[in-house]
Amino acid sequence: MKSTTILVIGACGQIGSELTIALRKRHGNANVIAADRPAEISGEARYRQLDVLNMSMLADLVRQEQVTQIYLLAAMLSATGEQNTGAAWKLNMNGLLDVLKVASAQRLDKVFWPSSIAIFGPGSPKHLCPQDTLTEPNTVYGISKRAGEYWCNYYFEKHGLDVRSIRYPGLISYTSPLGGGTTDYAVAIFHQALEQQSYSCFLEEDTCLPMMYMPDAIRATLELMEAPAEQVKIRTSYNLSALSFSPCDLAAAIRKHIPAFEIAYRPDSRQAIAAGWPASINDVSARLDWGWEPAFDLETMVSDMLENLGAIKRERENPRNWVHDDNYFFTRIDEA
Repeated sequence: MKSTTILVIGACGQIGSELTIALRKRHGNANVIAADRPAEISGEARYRQLDVLNMSMLADLVRQEQVTQIYLLAAMLSATGEQNTGAAWKLNMNGLLDVLKVASAQRLDKVFWPSSIAIFGPGSPKHLCPQDTLTEPNTVYGISKRAGEYWCNYYFEKHGLDVRSIRYPGLISYTSPLGGGTTDYAVAIFHQALEQQSYSCFLEEDTCLPMMYMPDAIRATLELMEAPAEQVKIRTSYNLSALSFSPCDLAAAIRKHIPAFEIAYRPDSRQAIAAGWPASINDVSARLDWGWEPAFDLETMVSDMLENLGAIKRERENPRNWVHDDNYFFTRIDEA
């Protein structure tokens, strides 16, 4: 039987940091290679420095390590991308094309690439936005994701490459760093609630957006990648849904646990981005094709986030155990 060797590109990012751990639990540490741009990661034996825009470096790594699957997670997200549109397009688009070319040439088994609800725009249905509908992305991030979906389908149709993709909603995690996205408020709010019992939100209070708790997102990714090929009927990208809420909904749910919590609303440029996205997503295709079903609702997500962040807060009081960066990202040194 052919062995599986997985390369996770962008392994230090919002999704990659948790997905790498999940993949290693499933396939073993030796069979999952973490790759990203930092020169080294403390305690990481299976780590490779990689610039996905250097295709020869990528091809050499895939060949030398006998990689059979690639998870491409390196990207510049919506809000950050609007500040540097050229760099965002180059990373998001050329990085994907490099991976597709190398994977096709070296006949890899599978490729995973994430799309986003950012492909939708002001003309898309606001409620239960369907799988196939008008898409008018209004950010470079969204444009790159929509174009990328068609490239994935092209390589499947023309080259037989088994590419699979999910349109992620906003992702919420108690371990991952903030990624520069428009939905980052839904992570930062928890840290501020615990630290200061208050938060200043950059979106309007009633801006409802699709969201997902990271454990559900990781499980969905693994389930899609492990589904038999004949069940994967969409080769652009699957709609995926779990939660839909506004900042005031989230604040009310947090207040049930922290009664003194207060929130203020000071919308900035990210409000215009969020206003163009759907409030909820119809993901019936994912449910029918490969059995997707979320496990967390708003109440269980909020409870789990606060419980885990509270435990982290208590443990990090001992500075010998934790390192901290400006994105509210706390990592146990002995687990980094």
